Amino acid sequence: MRQSEVGTQWEALGLGADGLQVYEALLNLSSPGSRTALARSLGLPVRRVTAALAQLAEHGFTGTADGPGLPRPVAPATALRGLLHQHRAQLLYRSAELEELTGSVDRISALLLSTTQDPRANGIETVRGGPAIAERVAAMLVSAREEVALIDRPPYASSQPDGMPAPLDVAAPARRGARVRVVVDREGLSFPGRARGLNELSEQGVQIRVGTDLPTKLITVDRRITLLPPTDAADPTATALVVSDSLLSHALVPLFDAVWERAVPIGSVTDEEITEEDRELLTLLTSGLKDEAIARRLDVHVHTVRRRITRLMAVLNAETRFQAGVQAALRGWLPIN
Repeated sequence: MRQSEVGTQWEALGLGADGLQVYEALLNLSSPGSRTALARSLGLPVRRVTAALAQLAEHGFTGTADGPGLPRPVAPATALRGLLHQHRAQLLYRSAELEELTGSVDRISALLLSTTQDPRANGIETVRGGPAIAERVAAMLVSAREEVALIDRPPYASSQPDGMPAPLDVAAPARRGARVRVVVDREGLSFPGRARGLNELSEQGVQIRVGTDLPTKLITVDRRITLLPPTDAADPTATALVVSDSLLSHALVPLFDAVWERAVPIGSVTDEEITEEDRELLTLLTSGLKDEAIARRLDVHVHTVRRRITRLMAVLNAETRFQAGVQAALRGWLPIN
């Protein structure tokens, strides 16, 4: 896992990459130390370590410090459980917002398509037919300077998995330095060649997340112009809606942001099942036990425990054991009650 991906996934839980680094260092401390010594060992400025410690305390990853020294870290399982409960509560709140936004977008789209006479009236443009829609989308991507955001869900045209009448070069803006974010519906990953294509986009700098039951298809450029593709891209008479009016765009951009927050990085999605033995090992690992203690609990040799931990870290695409715990919890492999 690249360091940038680690930071992104950690930030998705409300903390920064510094927080992860400092927390893991606290877990590995054999004796009390100072902030200055910790900063030196991590190669970070003291101010960044101080900020990370404050963030860890706020999210329940550390307890109260004994005197002027460093605080004691809370056991990973306990800290993760609390953080994921907070995250779940936030998602429930955002889900309610998302439902409201989705309803608004559907109503707006239906109203505009039925009432717009002038194709460009009031910042609204209707584009009819596959070739014209493809040309409009291509022009939007060429014009992108800062950001492209795309929601992609089934149904798809029979020949293309991106829900558009022609392949989209969404990596081109990324190569020019723009931020490109794509949320794909999990159902769409089964489309032939889809997973391989997404991995290729990721290698070119496109940020990709996977969600379920996505509310609509859309592509927005520089937070100023949004295209709502037709549901059926294979329909030659299908109509897309292009919105450049600021008030309408302000309703559509938050919709993407809400979907993005609920989705997970594509590297953390897997159909692989976990065995009860591995679930027990992960539970013991996140409880803070050392390898020797885990081996005694499982009645196996410590080398067996370490081999199994290494294999699980590879499956979870994690560089550290704590990252493995985070990924396992996010996938529902660990209880968070």
